[in-house]
Amino acid sequence: MNRENRLGDYLRARRAETAPADVGLSDDGSRRVPGLRRDEVALLAGVSTDYYIRLEQGRERHPSEQVLRAIAGALRMDAAAAAHLFRLGSPAFGTAAATTTVAPELLRLMDGMQDVPAFVVGAAQDVLAANAMARELYRGFVRYDNLLRMIFLDPFAREFYLDWDEAARIAVRNLRASSAQFPQDERIERVVGELSVRSPGFAGVWARYEVRPRTHEDKHFRHPQVGELRLHFEALAVTSAPGQHLSVYSAEPGSRSGDALTRLRRLAEQSSRTDAAEPEDSDGADALGDQDGSTAEGDFRS
Repeated sequence: MNRENRLGDYLRARRAETAPADVGLSDDGSRRVPGLRRDEVALLAGVSTDYYIRLEQGRERHPSEQVLRAIAGALRMDAAAAAHLFRLGSPAFGTAAATTTVAPELLRLMDGMQDVPAFVVGAAQDVLAANAMARELYRGFVRYDNLLRMIFLDPFAREFYLDWDEAARIAVRNLRASSAQFPQDERIERVVGELSVRSPGFAGVWARYEVRPRTHEDKHFRHPQVGELRLHFEALAVTSAPGQHLSVYSAEPGSRSGDALTRLRRLAEQSSRTDAAEPEDSDGADALGDQDGSTAEGDFRS
């Protein structure tokens, strides 16, 4: 990721994704670039073309709040995209540090959620901890370690996510939001760097520079043993640990998905008994490590 001109990178990407018709401009088909031209954004925002060019080129780093607000309006940014723009244009941008150690109290809380899948993810979308239900839900993956790696590099993802394209876009938008909050994070850079090389699909979505924190949504999975599940997802920010979120899936009581979660819990209990009866791996692999020892997809863990 380019640390030097994130604001300019973002403006160029958003400008390319904004159609002239979206802002009331005509398009006679003669345009040589996608989206809006620089002078059009400047006109819509009420700033000079030269000033806007300096913003995109990185020669102007800290525009006023009024200018940022005008540009956000010109590019029809929603609340999440505008918030990202303000973070990039703020002098304090880049001072936060993500954490990866999960507090014992949070582990106890998560493990106490025996009826729903719950797990803690870090800023780079690494799975830092998970309860038995979550491990069972994702058991079909080669490794349960990083959500982006799982979606883009593990073939099982296209069977598991019944709307893989949407799951992929949501995951990348969420990583973009994390990269804005923690721009100096080496772990995020490593994940983005390797995925960009190994997955053209990831590289294409990443280049669109769409930003949206993942907070809540409905998900549609196909588990190899319990079948289809329609689950509601909530991501709860861990305020005492910057970058961490407690992710929880739930289902409507009495629904088919609710019944499927009950079956998943039985499987999780069986797996927990089996795991407890087996000796620990000599290499000290944790509960989220390789289920079969394979490293075919590349190791994204720090």
